[in-house]
Amino acid sequence: MSKLYLIISVALMVAQVSRACEEGNEEEQLAAARYQSEEYFANAFGYDPSSWNALYYPKTAQVPVYDGPYEGRTVSSSLQSRANPHKKYYGSIGTYVDESANQPEGRFALGGLGASIINTGLFNNRFSPANTWRPFANLANRIPVSYNPNFDNPLDTFDACTSPSGDAGICVPGSVCSLFRGRPSGSCVLGKVCCVNTVTACGGTVTLNNTYWQSPTTPVSASSTCALTIKLDTKYVEQLKKPICQIRLDFVSFTTAQPTLGTCVDTFQVGGSSSTVPIICGDNSGQHMYLDVPSSALTPTDVQLIFSFGTGTTTRSWNIKIALLPCGASYLAPTDCLQYYTASTGKVKSFNWQDTTSNAIRQLNNQNYNICFRTELISGQRATQMCLSICSVTNAGDPFSITTPVAVVVGSANAAAIGAAVSPNSNVGTTVSNTAGNTLVATCLYDFLLIAGARDANGIEADRFCGNQLNPAVGTALLPGATTSVQVCTPVRPFRMTYRTDGTEATITTLNVPTVPAFAGADTANTGFCLDYQEQ
Repeated sequence: MSKLYLIISVALMVAQVSRACEEGNEEEQLAAARYQSEEYFANAFGYDPSSWNALYYPKTAQVPVYDGPYEGRTVSSSLQSRANPHKKYYGSIGTYVDESANQPEGRFALGGLGASIINTGLFNNRFSPANTWRPFANLANRIPVSYNPNFDNPLDTFDACTSPSGDAGICVPGSVCSLFRGRPSGSCVLGKVCCVNTVTACGGTVTLNNTYWQSPTTPVSASSTCALTIKLDTKYVEQLKKPICQIRLDFVSFTTAQPTLGTCVDTFQVGGSSSTVPIICGDNSGQHMYLDVPSSALTPTDVQLIFSFGTGTTTRSWNIKIALLPCGASYLAPTDCLQYYTASTGKVKSFNWQDTTSNAIRQLNNQNYNICFRTELISGQRATQMCLSICSVTNAGDPFSITTPVAVVVGSANAAAIGAAVSPNSNVGTTVSNTAGNTLVATCLYDFLLIAGARDANGIEADRFCGNQLNPAVGTALLPGATTSVQVCTPVRPFRMTYRTDGTEATITTLNVPTVPAFAGADTANTGFCLDYQEQ
């Protein structure tokens, strides 16, 4: 059959060439052929090669000028080319009709490529415009081809990349990078550039993957707000390939005012996410967050990142990398995991923990989130346990300080004196009992780190840890816990921890059951935690 098609096509081409020569209009025929070639190339791929050099966009009108900085707020229906690339081919062909305006978006990969090869490269240039009979025009489209959105085709655009300087970006043609006001840094396949996108304004909007939100170049004034909106919607061409189900925030740098008695004066908070995201402040460079959102293919979502600054002259600066993670990706964090670690060893810290000699309270109030760890392969097999130990410090910082344990338990009549004497010991469990006054005094009830199934080398097990040491040793009512930290390991999978703090660092002298079921002493310069983890 293929031989028959070849014989027919050769005969038709010979006949057309002969007729063109007989009519004496060779120049017009060549112009028509070039016009048809460009037109069908654009139709087959759904884009204008001279203005986009990408394989995903129909020809549209020029992008309108925005009053503010343009930051990727591009809807697929608003991207338009700036000039008609076929103007030089008009001549005696007649009025140009933009047939690609009716082409659906995303006519892509094998279907479009096959149509281009068969229609443009082999046959269409051999027929004059007057002859509309094209026997092979729809041959490629009759081949059933489906496009898998999870297939990483090198022809796709907006794929992630890393620049030579280490910044994350997206692979796009140079003209598209300029359109989104990005910075080309490095190269990708097929002549694309690694485009690094940065937003430096308050009130901006982001729709592009791997965008950096940096603090404005002018100092941020006190008693002000700086916010950014992340728009998730598959109507944007930059999100057309895959719906988004998660956002990852990487705090490349993050410096705001320190909390007062654990309560943030400057605040960073997230709105629009289905995750439970605590308010944070202080020093958080190197930290990260995963934000769950509904699939953008089903529910368009706006997620807000909001800084609110109190009084004071503290330097505020940040650089936050925003990654948009597609639904179904293997690297998504489990549901309800604010942090997710994907290496067999590493370091995990509470927000605002620093290796510093300062005696200020760095532990943040009202923290309640899960920290999850992917089960890695160890010597070709899945890890069977995860072990945790306190970080080594060089600046005399405190790597574990969650709730200062009381050294002396007092009766209910002297509840205001609870915490007058404190201990540098560890603490586990929830409460201890004073046999004299029969008064419950909280230990790890309000502020704690929960590690299910954790035990030391001697098999002593606990799940709630607090105090000034990481140790499952059980103490007494007068002297809780131990004075040293040890390594604890848990076999419970999936590996995870839960960190929780209440809304105060002060003494609790008034009960309100069930939310405040026991007295508690005042916390003294709690810092949170820094732990080294290792899967085994």
